[in-house]
Amino acid sequence: MTEISIIKQDGDRKGRYVATIEGVEGEGEITYTRPEPGIISANHTGVPDSMAGQGVAKALLEFMLEDARRENFRIIPVCPYIRKQYAAHPEWSELFTTKPGNDV
Repeated sequence: MTEISIIKQDGDRKGRYVATIEGVEGEGEITYTRPEPGIISANHTGVPDSMAGQGVAKALLEFMLEDARRENFRIIPVCPYIRKQYAAHPEWSELFTTKPGNDV
C-alpha cells in the first residue's frame, strides 16, 4: 500500500493541505481560503498524473475532515470533488456549511 504523507500549510487568509508520496514526483493538494473565523472554503483539489489512482484526493479530504473535527471549523464545499464526496456522505453534515454563518 502506498504511504501518503500530508501536511497543512496555513496562512492568515488561505492555505492548503499538501500530499506527497516518497519516490513519486509532484504533490497533491486541497487549497482553501478563510472567509471568516471558524470557516474555510475548500476551493480546489488537485492531484498530478504521477499520483493518479493512489487514493491521494481521498486521503487529503479525510485529513481535512479530521482537521475540521480537531480544530472545530466548518467547510464550504466549493471544489467539485469535495461537493460530490459530501453529497455521498450525509454523516459529514456537521462539518459543512453553504456559506459563512449558515448551515448546509
